[in-house]
Amino acid sequence: MAELCLGPLLRFVDEVSATVWVEASRPCTAEVRCADGTRADTRTFQIEGHHYALVQVEGLTPRATTAYEVFLDGARVWPPPDSRFPPSVIRTSPGADGDEVRVAFGSCRWAAPPSDQPDPRGPDALDTLAARVAAAPDGERPDVLVLLGDQVYADETSEATRRWLAARRDLAEAPGTEVADYEEYTRLYYESWRDPEIRWLLSTVPSSMIFDDHDLVDDWNTSAAWLADMRATPWWRERLLSGLMSYWVYQHLGNLTPAELATDPLYAAVRADPDGTDVLRAFASEADADPACARWSYRRDFGRVRLLMVDSRAARVLAEDRRAMLDPGEAAWVREQALDAPGTFDHLLVGTSLPWLLPHLVDAAERWDAALCRGERGPRWAEFGEKLRRKADLEHWAAFPDSFDELTALLAEAGTGPGAPATVLVLSGDVHHAYVAEPSWPDRAPDARVLQLTCSPVHNTVPAWVRVGFRFGWSAAARALGRRFARHGRCRAHPVNWRRTGGPWFGNQLMTLTLRGRSARLRLEQARGDGTLATVEDSALTTG
Repeated sequence: MAELCLGPLLRFVDEVSATVWVEASRPCTAEVRCADGTRADTRTFQIEGHHYALVQVEGLTPRATTAYEVFLDGARVWPPPDSRFPPSVIRTSPGADGDEVRVAFGSCRWAAPPSDQPDPRGPDALDTLAARVAAAPDGERPDVLVLLGDQVYADETSEATRRWLAARRDLAEAPGTEVADYEEYTRLYYESWRDPEIRWLLSTVPSSMIFDDHDLVDDWNTSAAWLADMRATPWWRERLLSGLMSYWVYQHLGNLTPAELATDPLYAAVRADPDGTDVLRAFASEADADPACARWSYRRDFGRVRLLMVDSRAARVLAEDRRAMLDPGEAAWVREQALDAPGTFDHLLVGTSLPWLLPHLVDAAERWDAALCRGERGPRWAEFGEKLRRKADLEHWAAFPDSFDELTALLAEAGTGPGAPATVLVLSGDVHHAYVAEPSWPDRAPDARVLQLTCSPVHNTVPAWVRVGFRFGWSAAARALGRRFARHGRCRAHPVNWRRTGGPWFGNQLMTLTLRGRSARLRLEQARGDGTLATVEDSALTTG
């Protein structure tokens, strides 16, 4: 009999439909049965000996909540008979004008250890959110959980995973205690998503995801020289292919709408083949050779809230003379989505794992380093710049100055003119602290309120010296030092200024946006040792 290995994960949800992702132990028919009589089923597909299904449930009642169960070959596998959690539900997403939409977001979640073991990274913000939602299932909950990267850490494994790896290969050989292949990636997802609280939370709150570097490796695609060095290692190609394949299966598929799934040739080919491994591996290989052939960015609309998730890792152009965060095709697509149908949405959320606006000194250092690597101060400085870029992780939007300027112009354009939204909010993570930054344009301010909202980590740590550095990075002295960097690198003037209006906050945390009509409210909550989420910031962004 087929068993449920992982899931269910409630992924895409709109006014009348939902997709539910599962992994089963063998080929079977996966079925979702809702309490209102709605049901749907599909056959599993196979990748590397694992069996998956994305069940598309249609005909749900708009603006309603219904419990659901999962069956494999007719046998109920979810919820477990001994479950201590409320029933998993599908709550169709808000769609009418004036409906309230709650968006919770964060990034960087290292898998929590079993509950009977100490947690050196402190309480997990997602675990804590799950406990709160489970305790009051009819109370407040997010309409979508936006996970902005580092859902798994391929390069920083737990002690339990290292023991598991040692049982299957020699850890003295590269990549050592890091994951090497698809099977080892599945271990990471099991470790992270089988956590009972997380498993239940993801079964009942829809999620949207995008990768960041640790989903593959630290500093993934930081530069052309970095990539050349990685490709010269004997283990990188298998890591990369396995990382992209597992990301497509475990994260990306669930981001897509039913209409996109219906027209996706890769999804059709994988499902049509008794073993889709070779089909998916060929796609991953092509994406490695030509990143422009794969689009990981996507768009979701929640009533009058638009979420535009931008891939700021795999779509990069790394040649120093035309360095860009997004390849031309990806950049054109992002622009088209941001400007599509003005007046039909009140809030534009741009999800990018890497912050657009950073502490001023960090921004200046990244622009300076990019100029050095480009050769502005000669070859010896270029060599120093490349070493510094890798050592200090100087690879955010500021490290791609042309892309920074293009994104800045796009955000202003999207927020200006007839039909402009009330807010344009950039949602980011990565930097292991949280803050709010507000830009100002020297010529004309957009009609919308534009903000950088950064929230990280969900469950990780940051050393004390890094905290000191980030705090200093916002100071007047840091800005003066940054101007010296800019002069040395012959960097052009910024198209925008900005100031920190909230934070920095350190801890395991989540931000939640509550959006109704043209009003927007932001709340930052941190996980506490007593199992609660404590509010450390609650403020109106717009009043509508």
